[in-house]
Amino acid sequence: MIQIKEISAQETFPVRLEVLRKNIALPYEFNGDFNSETFHLGAFKDDELIAVSSYMKTGNSNFEGNQYQLRGMATLTEYQGSGVGKLMLQQAFLILKERNTKVLWCNARIAAVNFYLKQGFKTFGEKFDILPVGAHYVMFKELN
Repeated sequence: MIQIKEISAQETFPVRLEVLRKNIALPYEFNGDFNSETFHLGAFKDDELIAVSSYMKTGNSNFEGNQYQLRGMATLTEYQGSGVGKLMLQQAFLILKERNTKVLWCNARIAAVNFYLKQGFKTFGEKFDILPVGAHYVMFKELN
């Protein structure tokens, strides 16, 4: 059984490093990780942390109202496609609605675009590159 729990920023670092920053010279600690309005979720299977995601109160001028940015969503390779990302987002949507959040947005890697589309996100604007990671789209979901 998978459990979704709030975790500390530091707890996200090993999974971020393994999944998002392996052989990439970019930081796995993000600006905003320790802000008071930021929260982090972890997915646990048998007490093992298998996926993480972070939610930071920040603005994107393309959207209006109270916003959060999803950053650092990562699932260990052997658990990708198992539904843990969806479970983390469902929990995040509940928390964000309690915080009167209007829009959740992210910079989605091309490989993750279909996942986000299935969770109700839409793309915004043109594809862009984040070096050395690769092509991304801004994606967003309006929360009611």
